[in-house]
Amino acid sequence: MIRPLKQFLFIGILILVVSSCAAQPTAITNPITTQTNIPAQTSIPQPVLTATPLIEPTKPVDPINPLTGLAVEEPSLLDLPAVLVSIAHFPPAARPQAGLSFAPFVFEIYITEGATRFLTTFYGEFPKPEPLITGICEVRTTPLPQAGIMLSNRVWLDANQNHMQDAWERGVGGVCINLYAANNNLLQQTTTDSNGYYGFNVQAGKYVIEVVKPDGMQFVQKNVGTETQASAVDQVSGRSDTVDVTATLLDLDAGLILLNEPTPAQRSELAPPQVGPVRSGRLVYAHIADSFRSSCLIFAYASSEVLVKLPKCAFVDHILQGGGYMLPIDEMKQLASDRKDVHTQENYTSNIFSEDVPSGGVPASRLNVFIAWLNQSGWVYDAASQSWWRYVDDATEEMAGILHPEVDRLNKRQLQFENVIVLFARHEVVSPTNLDIHLEKDLVGDAILFRNGQKFDIRWSTRAAEAELNSGIRKPIQFLYPDEKTLFPLKPGRTWVVVVTPLTTVTETSAGEWYLQFSQPPGAK
Repeated sequence: MIRPLKQFLFIGILILVVSSCAAQPTAITNPITTQTNIPAQTSIPQPVLTATPLIEPTKPVDPINPLTGLAVEEPSLLDLPAVLVSIAHFPPAARPQAGLSFAPFVFEIYITEGATRFLTTFYGEFPKPEPLITGICEVRTTPLPQAGIMLSNRVWLDANQNHMQDAWERGVGGVCINLYAANNNLLQQTTTDSNGYYGFNVQAGKYVIEVVKPDGMQFVQKNVGTETQASAVDQVSGRSDTVDVTATLLDLDAGLILLNEPTPAQRSELAPPQVGPVRSGRLVYAHIADSFRSSCLIFAYASSEVLVKLPKCAFVDHILQGGGYMLPIDEMKQLASDRKDVHTQENYTSNIFSEDVPSGGVPASRLNVFIAWLNQSGWVYDAASQSWWRYVDDATEEMAGILHPEVDRLNKRQLQFENVIVLFARHEVVSPTNLDIHLEKDLVGDAILFRNGQKFDIRWSTRAAEAELNSGIRKPIQFLYPDEKTLFPLKPGRTWVVVVTPLTTVTETSAGEWYLQFSQPPGAK
């Protein structure tokens, strides 16, 4: 249970232990497992102080989540403040974590001793367990690279049965998809991934897709709503019209309605309604929480010098077993509701989002992240979902550098983020196991954005826009073009931010494959 604020002794970070997370899909091998032969790269400049005002983005009129650029199911949740939860990545028993797939923003920060931790931002939607509902085929577990023309989209579960795809509705994995030529010859077969996405690489021509209806479901009505909302397949046959494909086509989706409630067996597999595991607070949390005005920061205590600088919203028990304390979702909702009155005038509109891919990018199909020998992860671009799939190691000597898909404990879905950002910030060593990562107001620095299978060099900023200067109210961190005058568009969806030191390097090791080599702050343990 959440406990009142009190002083305590800091409990140090656990040394990495030999432990495996829950069963995962087939592992993939990280092609880079050592620090040798890594090309040199010019180090990133330190962030600098500035007071130059930046134009403020317009607050959306429609109920759009300003942290994702997507419509929300319950607009009233935008009236609640953000909830920031400190979630463990170490010890490995914390994995797979619960709730990460529901977070608009996740900040991955370094906490010394080779470990990282996540400050997870929940806003506009609360996490919830989902029953595992799939088709009759195997779930696609291999990212699809784009080779020429892509024909793809998603099979989604029409939860509100309005026959239109809403931004918050979830996909159905393991649905069989067939690709036919116009003469009805079967050309290719595939299945949907855990988030419902499928794809085919094709040449220019005329095609028909066929979605095989899973047992206990029916198709929604065809062509209801806008092009992006409408199901493209016939309600009886599951087939689309013949499409003349001359360029990438990403709107051949299909909606499904569940005829019956999930079975007792499916419900018995539901994860507990909890988020976490929750671990101790860090100094940088104060800077991030300050940019999410009125937010509720939840963590499992902190050392005395850190505790006095963190916002005082809620603590949880500092439990070590299982990776940390599991926070009941109902308690998280109540904490947000209790702070509603102070959030009334808040506005987290800070960045802009666009489906259009900006110019100036270079190809990127993979980002390997080397924090430490027993802390390696990776992001692989999937052209079908236009997102980055997250992979992690299991932090053991025997399997160092061997990555497997990371899933959310609440729904067993592969973690897919539309934007992955590498953010370079100064790490000040307060003590060998305590860092202050400088993301406070009035700073700018370098960053790298990975979106749509491309890499972009951008800038980050915590300086105040004109409205902020007038109101004195901070906004979340912004991402800019290198000239620092214009906001750089993120892809609508979720964003993962890896915060690293200025001397960390990001290099291209082969065509489209990038390697992040973390540089330890001098003096840190």
